[in-house]
Amino acid sequence: MPVLDIDAIRDILPHRYPFLLVDRIEELEPERIVGIKNVTANEPFFPGHFPEFPVMPGVLIVEAMAQVAGVLVLKQIEDRKSKLVLLAGVDGAKFRRPVRPGDQLRIEMKVLRQKATMVKVAGTATVDGVTVAEAEMLCVLADRQ
Repeated sequence: MPVLDIDAIRDILPHRYPFLLVDRIEELEPERIVGIKNVTANEPFFPGHFPEFPVMPGVLIVEAMAQVAGVLVLKQIEDRKSKLVLLAGVDGAKFRRPVRPGDQLRIEMKVLRQKATMVKVAGTATVDGVTVAEAEMLCVLADRQ
């Protein structure tokens, strides 16, 4: 059973189709989270991103990782409806192998440092236990106004 299903994720993140890239959260601890992104052939980016050999764009893998981190940060805030988690930086992003239709991304993110409105996280995205991407990210907690 997921810790958070898609309805709970929609309650936390402001993202909506076609840009909500997290399907469920399987593990949630104070400084660690595991999220799942099911990659289907119906994704809106596949018709234009190598139609003969569909590959999930690396930037969207990083965005999915950032959204999982956003759930981790926002879940801990009482008044989360008034806040946004914005991506402020990406360091050391590496893409190890293509992500194709039918793959399931398992995204694990961990808090490295947290100060007031800044959170540094690191994470990996895997498919069938094989790392497909990794990155460190700096996130900023901002007011929605």
